[in-house]
Amino acid sequence: MFKVNRYFIYLSYDGTRYHGWQVQPNGITVQEEIERALSTLLRLKTEIVGAGRTDAGVHARLMVAHFDTDVTFDAEQLAYKLNRFLPHDIAIKKIEKVDNELHARFSATSRTYHYYVHTSKNPFARAYSWETGYPLDFQKMNLAAQALLTTSDFGAFCKSGSDVKTTLCDVKVAEWIEMGEGRWYFEITANRFLRNMVRAVVGTLIEVGRGRMTVDEFADVIKSGCRSNAGESMPANALFLEDVKY
Repeated sequence: MFKVNRYFIYLSYDGTRYHGWQVQPNGITVQEEIERALSTLLRLKTEIVGAGRTDAGVHARLMVAHFDTDVTFDAEQLAYKLNRFLPHDIAIKKIEKVDNELHARFSATSRTYHYYVHTSKNPFARAYSWETGYPLDFQKMNLAAQALLTTSDFGAFCKSGSDVKTTLCDVKVAEWIEMGEGRWYFEITANRFLRNMVRAVVGTLIEVGRGRMTVDEFADVIKSGCRSNAGESMPANALFLEDVKY
């Protein structure tokens, strides 16, 4: 009887042409592409489990996934072959054997997302950043964002109809960071995220930046726990999963 080993895959992808991470019947996904390639190379149907489930159009500079197999292989060579096999918008960084108790999703202690915006027309930023079209007060947006660090219930930013058991999250970082030349990104780190949460948070902070919501009103939105009180969900193309910690 062969021993089953667990491996972590570290990868990045451009989510533009995918219907998100998770396999689904109505469109191509990142998970589906990797499972197909992995199953072909290992000559055995192989399923992977990701650290999260990015939505359609969302990108990842670092996603982590695991798979179990009793097939013996050279991890470096498998990573090389996967990169040759996979489409140009998915890149495998490395594959490594880990303890069988480690889980790509449940063992993760934090995840970090960045949402990118630019304040003037920029043909080279538009594919991966959101153009504001109007001035924003980033100082007020940062003041408002501090309220995210003192709450635990993020129901106000959870997509309506989501079948989550709890809307509790532990946010450790929430701030706007200037990149220069009118370009900014919002960094948020938490132990877990609700569906559509980051884009809803950013959309509500944009309301503060435009002067259409005060810092105190932003805090009231959080306390209300009502999605209809928060701002609109921002476009997916400017959102990146940046890091996952274990």
